[in-house]
Amino acid sequence: MADFDMKQFLDDKVASFNQHTFIENDPICIPHLFTKKQDIEIMGFFAAILAWGQRKTIINKCKELIERFDGQPADFIMRHEEVDLRNLLGFKHRTFNDTDLLYFISFLRFHYGRFSSLEDAFMLGDQSTVSFSMEESLNEFKAYFFSLPDYPIRTRKHISSPLQKSSCKRINMFLRWMVRRDRQGVDFGIWDRIKPHDLICPCDVHVERVARKFGLITSDKVNWKTAVELTENLKRFDPEDPVKYDFALFGIGVIGEL
Repeated sequence: MADFDMKQFLDDKVASFNQHTFIENDPICIPHLFTKKQDIEIMGFFAAILAWGQRKTIINKCKELIERFDGQPADFIMRHEEVDLRNLLGFKHRTFNDTDLLYFISFLRFHYGRFSSLEDAFMLGDQSTVSFSMEESLNEFKAYFFSLPDYPIRTRKHISSPLQKSSCKRINMFLRWMVRRDRQGVDFGIWDRIKPHDLICPCDVHVERVARKFGLITSDKVNWKTAVELTENLKRFDPEDPVKYDFALFGIGVIGEL
């Protein structure tokens, strides 16, 4: 299939799937329950981190978490007393449990005590809007996330990084939600220092399968290099917003068009 034909096909699929109707059955519906920037960031982050398994289950677990936060995630994180943390005990989704949750709360309280947005957590070190490197950003983010004393060793597995050769699917998905903006309003576009062309395509099982069919991935493994390869190939179709094609690849995979 020639590049032009594939581009037209994928552009059509983006237009088809990047619609408000996509929100309801996807974990992105969780941050869409909020209007306050910090609430959107916090619940978007949790929805992405918990994105394992059936989408319906992920959404239900995130709604349970919102209830445990008394419906106000940012306020709970910044104003809770020690006794309020009892509300979080017993929370579990797959291998993510209340020990992990309590550390996530500690980190978020620490971070929002210093910055007004979670975007700052991805702009550490020598990062600038001129020479931004997503690989460096994600490695720095993990180091920062676990910079608090006495973090649980078990919790490290829930934050991936290129240094581990991970494709960083969940964090890349979260970053797509926060950074991309268009008229469709599925993604939020509430961050402006990280640009859409900086993003790396989330490489989940549906995206990977469809991308291989189209020759957009050649590696037989799924790791950071695979995600970068996919993104670079998508830049042939749109160098400024390559990750919009996540809608096409994911959508085709989910509905089984191939």
